[in-house]
Amino acid sequence: MAVARRRIDVEQGRAALAEWQGTQPETPPSRSVLATAVRYSLEELTARAPGNSVEVRVPPFGVTQCVEGPRHTRGTPPNVIECDAATWLEMVTGRMSWADAVNAGRVAASGLRADLSELLPL
Repeated sequence: MAVARRRIDVEQGRAALAEWQGTQPETPPSRSVLATAVRYSLEELTARAPGNSVEVRVPPFGVTQCVEGPRHTRGTPPNVIECDAATWLEMVTGRMSWADAVNAGRVAASGLRADLSELLPL
């Protein structure tokens, strides 16, 4: 399997994620920090779980396909996960568990493979 090409420099991505973790709710990070942290973490997920059977969407910042299994090529994928950037980064960093995010309605997950509980936090 080919290694996915990274668009976000690893050090810049880690720095953005660290900056996001250090912010307080009353002083959110800049949009560029948020975007870099989300895109880096999506690339990291794909690097750790390569494949094309699950599509993870974090609008408006990014989307990736990951997890081994049947390849999706047309239309709406059968396994889709979608959430906002804050929820995604909370799961990535371990501030919120996958189960808690799903139970709170902060993650929309459809399909048999749409469960990232074994992959998060990163």
